[in-house]
Amino acid sequence: MPTIYQYLASDHHRCDDHFSTAEEMVVKGKWHAAKTGFAQFSAAMAHHFGMEEQVLFPAFERVTGNAAGPTLMMRREHGQMRELLDSLNNAITEQDADEYAGLSETLLILMQQHNLKEEQVLYPMSDQLLNRTVDELLEQMATVPDHGG
Repeated sequence: MPTIYQYLASDHHRCDDHFSTAEEMVVKGKWHAAKTGFAQFSAAMAHHFGMEEQVLFPAFERVTGNAAGPTLMMRREHGQMRELLDSLNNAITEQDADEYAGLSETLLILMQQHNLKEEQVLYPMSDQLLNRTVDELLEQMATVPDHGG
C-alpha cells in the first residue's frame, strides 16, 4: 500500500489535471466542455476534501490531541477554496471568461500554497504519527463517496 503522502499527493495531481482541463476549455470559449470539465474538477476537489476531513484529519487529531493545529488551518483553507469553486461555477454559468480567469488565478495560488503545506508538513507527519494505521486509513479514504470526479 502507498503512504498517506503518496496517496493524497497523487490525488492533488488528479485534481490539478481536472483544473487545467476546465481552464483550457474556458480559454477556448468551449463553454459546454468547460462546464463538464469544471464539474469534474469540482467533484474531484470535494472527494479530496472528504478524504481529508472525514478520515485523515480526525485520525491526526486523535493521535496528536490537537484539533487547533494544522488540521484547523487546512479546514479553513478548504472553506476558502469551496467559496472560490462556487464563484468559478457562477462565472462558467455566466460564460464570463475574464471573471473565471481572475478567480482561477486566485484558486491556483491558494491550491499551490495549500498543497505545499500538506505535502511538506501534514502528510509526512501523518505517515509518521499514524504509521500503524496507514493501511486502514487508506482503505477508509477509498470508501469516501467519489462525487463523480
